[in-house]
Amino acid sequence: MSLKFLEEGDAEDPILSVVNLIDIFLVIIAALLITIAQNPLMAAMSQPDVTVVTNAGKESMEMIVKKGDKVERFKANGQAGQGEGAKAGVAYRMKDGSVVYVPETGDAAP
Repeated sequence: MSLKFLEEGDAEDPILSVVNLIDIFLVIIAALLITIAQNPLMAAMSQPDVTVVTNAGKESMEMIVKKGDKVERFKANGQAGQGEGAKAGVAYRMKDGSVVYVPETGDAAP
C-alpha cells in the first residue's frame, strides 16, 4: 500500500499561491477595520447628540451637528454673521486656553 498523494507533491500548484494571497488580503482588511473602529471621531458619533468643529476660527471652518439620527453639516463662508439678539452671558478664556461660559440670569439681563 503506497501513499501516492505524498509522493507526487504539490510544490508547483498555482492555486495555492492564490489562496495565500487571499489570506493576506483578509488579514490586511481586518487590520484596517480595527483601525477605523478605534477612530476617536467615530466613537464620538456613537453618542446621541454631538457637535464637532473642524478648523475653528479659519475660513475653512466646518461644524457637524448630530441630533439623534439626523446629521447636519455647516460650512463657514468667511463672513461674519448678522442678526438681532440679546446678550446671553460672558465667555472667559482661562490661562490654560480653555473657555468658560457663564450664562446671565434672567434678573440681570436687559
